[in-house]
Amino acid sequence: MNDVQESFLTPEKFEELKTELEHLKTVRRKEVAESLEYARSLGDLSENAEYQEARDMQAAIEERIGHLEQVIKEAKIVAHKKKGDIVGLGSEVTIQKGKEKENHTYTIVGSEEANIHEHKLSYLSPLGEALMGKGKGDEFTFETPGGKQSYKVLKVA
Repeated sequence: MNDVQESFLTPEKFEELKTELEHLKTVRRKEVAESLEYARSLGDLSENAEYQEARDMQAAIEERIGHLEQVIKEAKIVAHKKKGDIVGLGSEVTIQKGKEKENHTYTIVGSEEANIHEHKLSYLSPLGEALMGKGKGDEFTFETPGGKQSYKVLKVA
């Protein structure tokens, strides 16, 4: 099983993971057990693709259950406290890259919640890490594989 570092989750994500875990334990395990039972009834297991597929699915579900149990056990629940002036977990921060006109707004979250399409940035990502502790008006630079990037914090909420 993967070692899970300290995992920061919003209350909503924590509930979402608990719901997924419950679904996997109660519904998906039963479905896979039924698939295994059916595949066994087909006979020779050594050449039974359905049986092998059901076994693989069972292994994947058990791995996900183990991961979720670990994340939930280790999770630190963070709710954004107040409208702050310093970037932290749960902050919504608007930044501007270099001399570009376009602004970008991200919510700083734990790694389990990170999703760039939803503008949720992990505090462990290079940009997220560089943003932590910054305030409105701060300018900062950090290293990326493509070279140094410079940003300015326009707003922290």
